[in-house]
Amino acid sequence: MTRTRRALSATHLALATLALATTGGFAQAQDVNLARNLAATCANCHGTNGNARGDMKPLAGVSADKIVAMLADYKNGNQPATIMHQISKGYTDEQIKLIASFFAAQKPAK
Repeated sequence: MTRTRRALSATHLALATLALATTGGFAQAQDVNLARNLAATCANCHGTNGNARGDMKPLAGVSADKIVAMLADYKNGNQPATIMHQISKGYTDEQIKLIASFFAAQKPAK
């Protein structure tokens, strides 16, 4: 292999490595509204932005850790529920953290 070919191969390898290294961050950065979009699935019961009406638990302003813990209890069956045990199993742990952080950042209704 000539010196020029080795240099080109090294350059191509470096560019390919750089492309792979930055792809993950790019994919995550594309959907800046992912937490909001995931949390929107809760609106039917818990209200827009977590401000529930009636007897439903409001989620707006509740700490993310508390929401994560509540969903974990539903997910593993430690908390009885009519539907939350099924819904919570549909989310990954990372998605649950995103949902919880979204609701924690919302202002509770007065």
